Amino acid sequence: MRLKVCCEDRIGLTRELLDILVRREIDLRGIEIDQVGIIYLNCPEIEFEAFSQLMSEIRLISGVTDVRKIQFLPAEREHRELRALLESLTDPVFSINLDGYIDMANKAALDLISSSEHQLVGEHANSVFPDFQFSHWLEKEEASQSCRMVVMAGLDFLMEVMPVHINDESDQPVLVSAVVQLKQVAMNNTPQTVFRTPSDHGFEHLVGQSNKFKQLISQAKKLAMLDAPLLIQGETGTGKEMIARACHRHSLRADKPFLLVNCVSMPDNAAETELFGMAAAENGGIAKKGILEQADGGTVFLYEVGEMSRHLQVKLLRFMQDGTFRRVGEEREMHVDVRVICSTQKNLPELVAAQQFREDLFYRLNVLSLTVPPLRERTADVMPLAELFIKQFAADLGQSKPRIDNALADYLTHYAWPGNIRQLRNILLHAMTQIDAEVMTIDDVQLPEIENTQFISEESLDGSLDEIMKRYESGILNNLYRSYPSTRKLAKRLDVSHTAIANKLRDYGIGKK
Repeated sequence: MRLKVCCEDRIGLTRELLDILVRREIDLRGIEIDQVGIIYLNCPEIEFEAFSQLMSEIRLISGVTDVRKIQFLPAEREHRELRALLESLTDPVFSINLDGYIDMANKAALDLISSSEHQLVGEHANSVFPDFQFSHWLEKEEASQSCRMVVMAGLDFLMEVMPVHINDESDQPVLVSAVVQLKQVAMNNTPQTVFRTPSDHGFEHLVGQSNKFKQLISQAKKLAMLDAPLLIQGETGTGKEMIARACHRHSLRADKPFLLVNCVSMPDNAAETELFGMAAAENGGIAKKGILEQADGGTVFLYEVGEMSRHLQVKLLRFMQDGTFRRVGEEREMHVDVRVICSTQKNLPELVAAQQFREDLFYRLNVLSLTVPPLRERTADVMPLAELFIKQFAADLGQSKPRIDNALADYLTHYAWPGNIRQLRNILLHAMTQIDAEVMTIDDVQLPEIENTQFISEESLDGSLDEIMKRYESGILNNLYRSYPSTRKLAKRLDVSHTAIANKLRDYGIGKK
């Protein structure tokens, strides 16, 4: 029960009003006093007869001109309007109190960190924003607006921290809280002052939940701090270059260059010049610095080193031995301090056995090693990666982020992904350019048919035999349903009854819109 009491500005009137509530044993849950002569009361609901008597008694107070029942107090209405506005924003917004704890977060913020309001409210802000010390910022005499780049859930955001002030009795602003707004950084409209180059991408940009992913990142962080050569092995599209960049960012060389040499399909003379540089021409031309020279103090990443020619392997081996090299056409030796990180999707020991890769160079490069597991062995990572890519594409395309329906999520999770993360990313990019609905379904993605049954990961074997068989069966039906999109066609393909297939499709939620 909320009451609006219109009255004159008289000393003692509010006290008389409260005395009536006390005498009638009515609990007061809230009170607001307007400067124009209105008092708002928030009380529990009472019986009609008691309510009528209360209204009559309030009207008898000297100076009261009117009293009526209303739905909301002004502060309640403003709070609900503000909450509705915040929920409509696509940018995550957080409210931080003076003790540094989170008081409020809108839906976009909860979705970003995959949390509920019950779990998040009351958490210290440093647990969500570990790189920003809110306690120190709030303790400043004049806390001013702060703006910086942060990474959350693998995405780049421009974080704006804005102080909230209320004027005290002497009309002086007093800091009462802070509001944090995150604006996602899209590559196509980001100012150069805040744009993050690819070489700035660190481990915080890598997303995954599987045990294999967590083990990979833990090992990579340890090896990143060492200065020895690192060999990263894995299938195409698994993210070997991202791992290499993250290792550089996590090393003591992070403030130095990270330069890439693509060893695929490059003529020997061009590759040699690219890597080692070229001496000045006799007619007075300017000498060209190679990547090794440009990266002095930093890291050189040899992409697909297994494709390097035998001629360049000899040149690289000499550099790996003592850090010295010669520019093409120059006799003077140069020395640089460079860490070498290599990647390959080929089996280098097999190439060594076939005499296609130098054995001595292999042992020079394979001092430290990482193996990036394929996506089919990291099924728990498929949906976090899918959500990450869709958020990125939505920001780049300037459109709202669609929701992935359950059938599509199950289909993506059980697909074998021969092209790994790169294939997943490209498939979703194509889908995002075609979709105009709020929900992305199986019909929106185009995946080539492959035999999923040959791929069995450790994660897919978790649980009882019955649970494993159901996941396995669901994956087969999901895969075949794309080519046989009716129960009768699918039943004929699998040589089982129409009723049996219809029941299984219903149980697994396949084919539902």
